[in-house]
Amino acid sequence: MRTVLAMTTNPSRAGRREWTALGVLMLPLLLVSMDVSVLYFAIPAISADLEPSGTQQLWIFDVYGFVLAGLLMTMGSVGDRIGRRRLLLAGAVAFGAASLVAAYADSAETLIAARAVLGIGGATLMPSTLALVRTMFTDPAQRAKAIALWSGVMTAGVALGSVLSGVLVEYFWWGSVFLVNLPAMALLLVLGPFLLPESKDPAPGRFDWPSVPLSMAAVLPVVYGLKEIPSEGWNVRYVVSVTVGLLFAALFVHRQRTAASPMISPALFRGRGFAPAVALNLVSAFGMMGSAFFTTQYLQSVLGKSAMEAALWALLPSVPIGFAAPVAASLVQRGVHRAHVVAAGFAVAACGYGLLSLAGTDSLWLVLAACGVLASGIVMVMSQLMDLALGTVPVERAGSASSLMETGTEFGGALGMAVLGSVGTAVYRHGVPDSAPAAAHETLGGALAVADRLPGRAGDALATAAREAFTQGMQGAAVTGAVVLAGAAVLAATVLRRARVHEQAATTNAGQADRLSPSGV
Repeated sequence: MRTVLAMTTNPSRAGRREWTALGVLMLPLLLVSMDVSVLYFAIPAISADLEPSGTQQLWIFDVYGFVLAGLLMTMGSVGDRIGRRRLLLAGAVAFGAASLVAAYADSAETLIAARAVLGIGGATLMPSTLALVRTMFTDPAQRAKAIALWSGVMTAGVALGSVLSGVLVEYFWWGSVFLVNLPAMALLLVLGPFLLPESKDPAPGRFDWPSVPLSMAAVLPVVYGLKEIPSEGWNVRYVVSVTVGLLFAALFVHRQRTAASPMISPALFRGRGFAPAVALNLVSAFGMMGSAFFTTQYLQSVLGKSAMEAALWALLPSVPIGFAAPVAASLVQRGVHRAHVVAAGFAVAACGYGLLSLAGTDSLWLVLAACGVLASGIVMVMSQLMDLALGTVPVERAGSASSLMETGTEFGGALGMAVLGSVGTAVYRHGVPDSAPAAAHETLGGALAVADRLPGRAGDALATAAREAFTQGMQGAAVTGAVVLAGAAVLAATVLRRARVHEQAATTNAGQADRLSPSGV
């Protein structure tokens, strides 16, 4: 064994070992992000086999994301205390075991429980992977490249998940969408102990157990309410859910400010650039997920593509993602101020929404181009904000910092779907003829179902009107998204100019140098 000691006062350049280890870390990250969307095409087969109730079907789909979001901050803090590699490997065991149980589940209850454990495993894997990137890549330029790759893989995983599920369900049975996790987790468990260094906070203090339920009570009601508002409207119970979550969030913040050993140290926000990075990252997730609410429905319900065709077409906008983050990192390394790169990313994403606002009811290539431009801009932003946030904190707090960024991503995505989804729904309902049945005013899918039951021209007229109304709603949401992201571009150019990060100074001000546990391999 060898002892690894990394000091930000004299950062060493990563070699082949570290870059190979990064490749290993990409496996769990890809699978965790894919599991968000991997059930898109498997749900019909699961419903036919397990016959879940409507409520059970919703839990099968949503419990993974809820548990993941609720435990991110807890697991980030746990990793800082017990070691990120140890937590990562434990999470891989849980993720693999839960995948096996889910694949062969013989009841809806078993599948829901397995998906919940998958969420627990995912919550351990995501912040651990990013914290280990911070540990292995102490050279700022190399770390920027590594985080750019991390951001691209995470974003691409969501798109790949739906396509993979469609292919597997087409040729195998629905349980195969979970079995694909096993080889990757096995490889991580075999190679991880040899390639990944162990790192943790050498003086973490006592774990603050009351913060665990407070953090979950803050995150889960807000995410739940925001996810339901786009489809159900501003129902009182969803507004109450969000309000309750915000109240618990205030209690959680108070606990962190007053506890002797908080789960999330307030000192993180004293690093120049960390708070702006968290806030702007939330806005970037707002833009990314807000568009997804419309584009998937547009491909299927407006253009009439099958689910599989829609998923394959949706892969095209993912192609430029692989180039966006490295380009952003290269610009910063060549001397372009990070504030300008992030502002440019937001501006590019705003242009993507601008293109989307021009779409008609038969604009496949325009919509795909808009999604590609939007996604490229967002990935530029996210990769730079992740690098900025991690560069401001000492390595012993990298897990907590990573979990905060990822929790902000969850909040931003849910908020984007709620706000832009509500704008689009309001425009849609205004555009549907008053004479149409009530079901047609709720959703485009409901309108098309009603149109199928109407005779001749009446059905065709309703379907055409509903598609036009939905497209107008998408245009309205796109204009709103463009305004928000354009505002974020101006904000980023302003606040990030004052957040020039020097890792040596940040660590010195924190009173600690980056260090790794002597138990590292």
